[in-house]
Amino acid sequence: MEPDNLRLDRYILQHARNPNPVVCFLPTASGDSDGYIVRFYAAFGSLLCRPRHLSLFRQTGDLESFVSECDVIYVGGGNTRNMLAIWRACGLDAILRRAWESGTVLCGVSAGAICWFEQGLTDSAGSLDPMTCLGFLPGSCSPHYDGEPGRRPAYQALIQQGALTAGYALDDGAALHYVGDLIARVVSSRPAARAFHVRAEAGAVIEEAVQPHFLPSTTDT
Repeated sequence: MEPDNLRLDRYILQHARNPNPVVCFLPTASGDSDGYIVRFYAAFGSLLCRPRHLSLFRQTGDLESFVSECDVIYVGGGNTRNMLAIWRACGLDAILRRAWESGTVLCGVSAGAICWFEQGLTDSAGSLDPMTCLGFLPGSCSPHYDGEPGRRPAYQALIQQGALTAGYALDDGAALHYVGDLIARVVSSRPAARAFHVRAEAGAVIEEAVQPHFLPSTTDT
């Protein structure tokens, strides 16, 4: 998402189980967009890792073995509904859960961020709607909280109505770092980016800002 700002990408690699990790990009949500795959290699090819990608529209074979070789799974943005339908059809959802339980870092942007939660706010059908996701992490999540004008009011309204459970909304550049199903840290690649915990209480919406730790660049001292 930020080709000239790799703070979050470096942070992800720091938490992989191997010092030179295999990082697999899953571009399913974008229909395995060639341009997106090229951008992934351009970013991660400059970092200490071994990048690869898995194209479910073109590749066949033993998905379990392929995923088990990866230290990091990085999921791209796009259509969350289509992505999860494809994953479930080929059993990748269960494979990813086993990988997570064995210590693989699961991460992603936009669709690749909300997919891990019980619920997410998605525009996959053209409007902002709640959807059931993988359920690895508790609660709900919305990306692009500051990047798309309709996100904040839609997320708050759906939580107030009970259509979404309480959860976290993320400005572009903010990230939640979970260990297991508990938040360990909130970080950001942009100085002004924040995360918000949003819940309904006595019929009112409560939004609590969380100030992330702004990650350093390689040139910061």
